[in-house]
Amino acid sequence: MADKPSIPVEGVIKDVPPPPPRSAGNPVFRMMGMPNFRFKLPSRNWLIFLSVTGSFTTAVLYDRYHKKRAQQRWCNIVSHIAREPLPTTQMPRKITIFLSAPPGDTIRAAREHFHEYVKPVLAAAAMDWDVIEGRREGDVRAGLAEKIRKRRRKDGETPANSDETKSSEEGENLVQTLRGTSGVKDWEGVQGDLVLGRHTWKEYIRGLHEGWLGPLDPPPDTAESSNSKNDASPIPSEQSSAADDTPQTSDTLAKSDPLSASGDPAKPPSDSPQAAPKKEEKPKAPVQIPPYVSTSAYPSAPIAPTIPDILPPAAILPLPHLLGFLNTPIRIYRFLNRRHLADETGRQVAALVLASHIRPWDPKSEFMGSAPIPGQENVPQAYSIPTTLERWELEDVLEGEERDWHKVAWKRYQGEPERVWRNSMVIDPRIGERMRRFDLLSDQEDQARKDDGEDPAAKGLWANIKETLGWEEDRSVKGWEHGNFGEESE
Repeated sequence: MADKPSIPVEGVIKDVPPPPPRSAGNPVFRMMGMPNFRFKLPSRNWLIFLSVTGSFTTAVLYDRYHKKRAQQRWCNIVSHIAREPLPTTQMPRKITIFLSAPPGDTIRAAREHFHEYVKPVLAAAAMDWDVIEGRREGDVRAGLAEKIRKRRRKDGETPANSDETKSSEEGENLVQTLRGTSGVKDWEGVQGDLVLGRHTWKEYIRGLHEGWLGPLDPPPDTAESSNSKNDASPIPSEQSSAADDTPQTSDTLAKSDPLSASGDPAKPPSDSPQAAPKKEEKPKAPVQIPPYVSTSAYPSAPIAPTIPDILPPAAILPLPHLLGFLNTPIRIYRFLNRRHLADETGRQVAALVLASHIRPWDPKSEFMGSAPIPGQENVPQAYSIPTTLERWELEDVLEGEERDWHKVAWKRYQGEPERVWRNSMVIDPRIGERMRRFDLLSDQEDQARKDDGEDPAAKGLWANIKETLGWEEDRSVKGWEHGNFGEESE
């Protein structure tokens, strides 16, 4: 095939300059055998990815840093209590911690919150504590009420069935008896209670009223229901005696003795109970003690004669817990602002540990409301008469947390027991006037803010290098700075 003749095109082909030679790069890297790195800006997608991940990582690290400083700030203000000497014949101060599983979740969330925000401050002050946990609604109420009833019996109140209570509490009082004989005394100062979350606070108030206003003996209906749930149904004596009197035939012997039927001890018969695998039974949850007194019976219930004039003060800590996929933006915002939660929690715990200022709850506030006309409860609300309602400060504590509760806390079931979380709080004036709360003085808070969470025992790498080389600045005030005469170094 003949070659096609080339047609020269004038003015089209021009002399194109050759491309510049590629830079050889750094000769040092080239002699070391390293490749020639060409630094350039990443692509658009990489810029978006790096900016998003870098911003989120920076926000997390910034929040974590200030969270640790906030916790260290309140640990420093209570650390001097751990260094105070304690006599060998005196027990340390012990506080009671009340925590319960948040609505719609397990108790693990409350425990993690306690270990992350509360325990560091308590450990810095070398505090001892006792915990009352609630895995479901009503457990904290029942535990606190039973604790108060035991204290009333110890102080001299005698229930009707005193023999049963004495036999059940002998083991618990054994430790106290041994301490008394050895001369060990309990803490004589303020003890205090620590409550986590609004739901636990409502159970705490309910248990406090039940313990001091309720009877020592359970009501008849309560005792019967608890006994029917706790007692196992035994085999009737007639059936057992009839089973013993039946004649033992060859079939019954074969069923009772696997060796007689198969002859091989390693192979029991297929219809024997040993052949079927045994199912492990899960341990049943303990039966919850029903309340001994209802909220409607508070005005007519007699108060315990052994109640002190001032009840143990309490510190209420926030426990924000929000569930749900649609609440993800709010949860991310809270995750990136945990430093504020650590600061507020540390402040409340420090006020409990120092116990320098204990004040009563603010008196009840009055506001106008509406109530139905007496004898005409079915009248519409528009025809109701105005009235003055009372509301205690106790009812307003952490009230905003109820908006974050799971819908399980608001569901109604047929034949359900008392719902402490869903019901409104009822305060009896005889109990509310005796309750106290911890508060932090302004001077102590200002001193903690000045420290700004700096740990004197922890120094950075550069601070240790300067101290080793003797380059650390002398920040002591010189005499000449106060107006004294002398050399500048004096």
